[in-house]
Amino acid sequence: MNILVILAHPEKGSFNHAIANVVVQTLRANGHNAIFHDLYKERFDPILPYPEIPKGAPIDSNVEQYCKELIAAEGIFIIHPNWWGQPPAILKGWVDRVIRPGVAYEFEENDSGDGIPIGLLKAKIALVFNTSNTPGERELNTFGDPLERIWKDCIFDLCGVKNFHRRMFGVVVTSTLKQREEWLNEVRNSVT
Repeated sequence: MNILVILAHPEKGSFNHAIANVVVQTLRANGHNAIFHDLYKERFDPILPYPEIPKGAPIDSNVEQYCKELIAAEGIFIIHPNWWGQPPAILKGWVDRVIRPGVAYEFEENDSGDGIPIGLLKAKIALVFNTSNTPGERELNTFGDPLERIWKDCIFDLCGVKNFHRRMFGVVVTSTLKQREEWLNEVRNSVT
């Protein structure tokens, strides 16, 4: 299977990088074609230029390659930290530029864009692993778990990916080496 893995964290030694490494290694060990992108390492340009917005608009060749990989993906993994209840800006820019009309969704013919999108992605599953320094209970009770809403309801569901799972690992800043090793085993088991 073609599995797209997107990482958005600026620090190479981060726990997010450790998660991504486990995901890619496990996928490849299980015979999958893991297409891996470290958005910071690749210096992905997150700025969506106005002329690129419409369906069928000319797009940058790098963005076009990401779009082709997204179209071909049978599974999608996204790995990122929770920053202010959101993904990092570089990942938000990737969503803006790659999860685009004609690639990930479209509207019915003669729809002016105010209807409900029709999902185009063929991926059967999307998994999001994110890290946080906010305890899970506080995230849910105080903030309403915005990352769940963003990824599940606002992105993947509307793009046709109905099988969605997200796992937040935290509190990372106070976690022990043993706890992080247990979390990585959980990631490994989730990927298989």
